[in-house]
Amino acid sequence: MANPTGARGTARPATPHPRPATGATRRVLAGARVVLPTGIVADGRVTVDGGRIAPDTPRDDAEVIDVSGHWLVPGFVDIHNHGGGGASFSGPVEDVLAAVRTHRLHGTTTLVASTVTDDMDFLTRQAGLLSELAEQGDIAGIHFEGPFISPCRKGAHAERLLRDPDPAEVRKLIEAARGRAKMVTLATELPGGLDSVRLLAEHGVIAAIGHTDATYEQTVEAIDAGATVATHLFNAMPQLGHRAPGPIAALLEDERVTVELINDGTHLHPASLQLAFHHAGAGRVAFITDAMDAAGVGDGRYQLGPLEVEVSEGVARLVEGGSIAGSTLTLDRAFQRAVTIDGLAVEDVVTALSANPARLLGMYDTVGSLEPGKDADLVLLDADFGLRGVMRRGEWVVDPQLA
Repeated sequence: MANPTGARGTARPATPHPRPATGATRRVLAGARVVLPTGIVADGRVTVDGGRIAPDTPRDDAEVIDVSGHWLVPGFVDIHNHGGGGASFSGPVEDVLAAVRTHRLHGTTTLVASTVTDDMDFLTRQAGLLSELAEQGDIAGIHFEGPFISPCRKGAHAERLLRDPDPAEVRKLIEAARGRAKMVTLATELPGGLDSVRLLAEHGVIAAIGHTDATYEQTVEAIDAGATVATHLFNAMPQLGHRAPGPIAALLEDERVTVELINDGTHLHPASLQLAFHHAGAGRVAFITDAMDAAGVGDGRYQLGPLEVEVSEGVARLVEGGSIAGSTLTLDRAFQRAVTIDGLAVEDVVTALSANPARLLGMYDTVGSLEPGKDADLVLLDADFGLRGVMRRGEWVVDPQLA
């Protein structure tokens, strides 16, 4: 059942907590097609020892799990996600944890919690709450989407709360996050935009161009100032034009920029996704969900920040105005769609779902690929790329379904 409008911390579907594996602490998942940074290994093996991936050295004390006929891929990394399971990352601790659990059930083992536009006092308080959960390892950090965005391209953000990106206020947010701010989305053409980009770069925080009305030239200037991510490319920005190419062309052509794509079949026409994916190349795409509360739940009325959202047939739109309001996407569905409908290579989809976002977050030494020494974060998929198991740090979040 969906949350009633405005409700926080209400009932939601039960989700199992990760639990330690029983028996041997060293396990070998054998027989799957394993996607490694070097390519696909047929009849491959992944060895897990405790919470880490280990070298595949024979040992008598290892439990061997036959996963023949399946795929093994790294756990998914989502850098732009507002909630799920009927709960929001703008809510209290129990809501944040419920949303995290929901996305783990769908293969997202590393997640950045995104806020939406609100007043500065609320955002700084929420930054403090989220930073504590980041310190505990529940989330990988914080993404502030708004309030420093263009009223011309506000999407599902409350216009009355928008403001220009004053560097002093940007600094206030990242300081409230206590070193856990990972990304700030802003309209860099607004007064203070370029100075804010430079400030973020100096503090090691990703400056993302989004919800913007910038020209091509203004976007190039922002990239030169240090912006490195395009927030949900194509959405909430001027369309690509032959005389006025706008931000899309600038973001696609620059090798320094990673472009976010929402592959839910609603936000992007398949041809637009193909254009972006093939022009930027697999190495510069990060698939995201931009999920809101309804992800993993269903249709109904929800709250996105201070705005009311209606979800119908899986599509979230503002009750007032009808703008798309995030998505109900989970990354396992994005994976399956990318391979079976969009026809992308499995290796490229893994790069966009795991390796690229892990590198952006500075976490590729621990997550993002199935290599010895990294966290044992992995997803088991069947031959049709349906989710059949999820492991995080060596613990099954979703037990293997091999029948």
